[in-house]
Amino acid sequence: MPFETDVDDALLAKATELRRTFHLDAIERDKQGGRPVEQIRLLKESGLPSAQIAREYNGQGASWLTILRIVREFAKTDGSLAHLFGYHHLPLNLILFRGSVAQKEKWLTGSAAGNWIWSNSGNAMSKTSAGEKTPTGWLINGSRPFSSGSHIADYIQISWENADGARLTAAVPADREGIVIENDWDGIGQRQTGSGTVRFVNLQVHDDELISSPDVPLTPYSSLTSLLQQSVLLNVFVGSAQGILEEGRSYATANSRPWIYSGVERHVDDPWIKRQYGDLYIRTLAATELADKAARSLGAAYAQGPSLSAADRGAAAIDIATANVYAGEVGLAVSSEVFEVMGARSATNANGFDRFWRNVRTHTLHNPAEYKKRSVGTWLLTGEFPVPAMYR
Repeated sequence: MPFETDVDDALLAKATELRRTFHLDAIERDKQGGRPVEQIRLLKESGLPSAQIAREYNGQGASWLTILRIVREFAKTDGSLAHLFGYHHLPLNLILFRGSVAQKEKWLTGSAAGNWIWSNSGNAMSKTSAGEKTPTGWLINGSRPFSSGSHIADYIQISWENADGARLTAAVPADREGIVIENDWDGIGQRQTGSGTVRFVNLQVHDDELISSPDVPLTPYSSLTSLLQQSVLLNVFVGSAQGILEEGRSYATANSRPWIYSGVERHVDDPWIKRQYGDLYIRTLAATELADKAARSLGAAYAQGPSLSAADRGAAAIDIATANVYAGEVGLAVSSEVFEVMGARSATNANGFDRFWRNVRTHTLHNPAEYKKRSVGTWLLTGEFPVPAMYR
């Protein structure tokens, strides 16, 4: 196969085994949507949710290169599970970046021991939940959209605005009274991510569950959360391109028929088909190489810890933005153009090949390439790095 996983990495080998299991019913689950309960059980049993947690908290200390390659591996067949696994790391590392010593010990050690799955319901662009201060914490009411993973999580990172409009964040158990999962996600893609609405109905949050404070300034290190998010997305795009190209190749060699005017007896002997598959492979390989480069840049920045400089953070941001833009464009192109060289019979619901395009299309809309290209162009022309913020 053209995009084989490095199974010398034990964690990637586990991910490959899981991906093969996920593949067995990926098409049917994509149609059904809802909760991938059995798949999350298998994921937790594999120990992969604790892979990236540092060894000092009894995790496995895996590199970002390994974690993001696992995201990519899952996306070869199931973009939803790739998304859920990748986004699980965002609140985990928010605790590492901004949590207190006691919070890190409690939540990171607990997560490593239980292979907890984390999610978030704190969309910063939707100020639709509010909190009232109480003697021991906060009382939260309202809702938050795009709460990916909340439907299968053990812990949820939530956000709300106080009376002054400042955004506060906390980590709470997903089964706490007052958390209502609406199960209203109806996207055309990423159908099992549960990226819908979470309502808060007199939800009690304790003071020791607050993560940092809005008064604490953002540092290059604590701002890495946005780069983690972008890294997850770009690897969903790349894995989707790899997956549809591999499935398209298998379909073309076994099922596609030559066009009546091609002059060949086998579909794969048509020079047009050969050239088109070659082009799709080259673009996907280039996106894969950029993704690995970006993952290594992220890992190098992350390893510096709180001493990370603005310049080193900026350099990683440029690598990740570059990879993200190209991965999105390639993911969309490959998952669409491959139908032209598989043929008309490939475009059936039974084959389920359309899930790859729908997954990439859904995610890229949340992450406009135009603004990343401008960031990269600004850096190229002026040397200025993007100011750390959401999506950059």
